[in-house]
Amino acid sequence: MKRSTSDASSRRELLSLFGAGAALSLWPRASRAQDADEPDEASVLRDPDAPVLGNASGDIAIVEWFDYNCPYCRKLDPELQQVVHDDGKVRWVLKEWPILGPVSVTAARMALACKYQDKYAKAHEALIGVSSKLTEPRIDELLAGAGIDIDRAKRDLSANGKAIDAMLARNDSQARGLRFRGTPSFIVGKFRVPGVLTMAQFEQVIADARKAKASN
Repeated sequence: MKRSTSDASSRRELLSLFGAGAALSLWPRASRAQDADEPDEASVLRDPDAPVLGNASGDIAIVEWFDYNCPYCRKLDPELQQVVHDDGKVRWVLKEWPILGPVSVTAARMALACKYQDKYAKAHEALIGVSSKLTEPRIDELLAGAGIDIDRAKRDLSANGKAIDAMLARNDSQARGLRFRGTPSFIVGKFRVPGVLTMAQFEQVIADARKAKASN
């Protein structure tokens, strides 16, 4: 379908607004001593501990910083899942960034603990798919309903808490180094996208990221 002139203008405005033409190497360095330094590309795209959905061998990565209590993250998730599924070549890297309070931290830690029973994807879907604010009892209820062994998850959390907390600290440092101000925020290929996009806009940024990659 041919795009209208207004659609093209909206897309140009979108990319300008979100800085989608800024390569990783051009990420701004922190200007204040208390801010985190910019992360390097490998640490963002290839953290070996970061959960990956979609195509693990995909040619383009979408890296998402999110909070399970963020209503925008929840609203966007099914559409982003559809984009990743339809494309088939996207490596979707999930970075828990629990900035909305202690319960968000609990949710992120429990989800990451579920990796040790190979059920992170189920945990993520259960926690991001609700419409109400999470509580600690509700987290356990949702995870149990997704077929997760809660007792084991808590044992795994106890045994691997330092590694999980270190990952959350890395996610936070990277987000601050990239000057993200809230959730959700994204890297698509080498483009920074600090905000919510529609499915069509995600598809376009993915296409632009592939073109940028091919031209390098």
